[in-house]
Amino acid sequence: MSLNIIVTAKQVLDPEIPASAFKVDRQARRVVTPANVPPVVNGFDEYAVEAALRLKDAHGGKVTVLAMGQSFVMNVVKKPLSMGADELVLLQDEGFANTPDSFFTAHVLAAAIRKLGPFDLIICGRQASDWDNAQVPLGVAEILGLPCVTIAQKVEVAEGRVRVQRVIPDGYEEVEAPLPALVTVSNELGQPRYPTVRGIMAANRKAPVVWKAQDLGLDLSRLQPTIELRDLLVPESNRGQCELIAGDDDVDAGRKLALKLREAKLI
Repeated sequence: MSLNIIVTAKQVLDPEIPASAFKVDRQARRVVTPANVPPVVNGFDEYAVEAALRLKDAHGGKVTVLAMGQSFVMNVVKKPLSMGADELVLLQDEGFANTPDSFFTAHVLAAAIRKLGPFDLIICGRQASDWDNAQVPLGVAEILGLPCVTIAQKVEVAEGRVRVQRVIPDGYEEVEAPLPALVTVSNELGQPRYPTVRGIMAANRKAPVVWKAQDLGLDLSRLQPTIELRDLLVPESNRGQCELIAGDDDVDAGRKLALKLREAKLI
């Protein structure tokens, strides 16, 4: 059974940047992109690409990667192509600026998926590392009327159904759903494959498809965000003072610690 698979991916600020480099413009209510720190493909989305490529290896077919944003860095957003994906579609519009509004994002992605035409499976990362909402895939499934299975560590397809090992706190459960369906993938899937030199060269030669809001038939004035961002800030850490209690030995130090705690009325 040849499969037509769509993977959603997001370009995000590198979550490994030093804390000192992370800045917020409170007046504009946005994260300030640090100079000389390139973005990355969201980590969980790389696992989603890997899950799709494993299915393609087993069944054949096509993997299309769908990314939404405003300012893409091509050598970053093309990473899924260098891993082995067949096509990259960029939803690039000034109206698609980075937003925490999952409802808005889900509607844009759903419109693009409809435009792509018939598909068998949508695979998404379980959440994005910038806003950490984990809501967009669920919204896309709801809008498109698809069964949705979340937090997969293994994805298989057989006899027109998707079979998923779904991660739960004390192990996993096995879930089935009819195709077409949407599955979100977690890092328990296993290490995503590295891009090969051949794959990188092929990705460099491949131009992505770019769609704006009008290409999707979307009137952004009618698609109003449902979330109002009131403030965005980096929380201040409350640095407490540390006092070392010395003593002649462990027993003496313990006695002095107990006296200190009693004086502070903590015991």
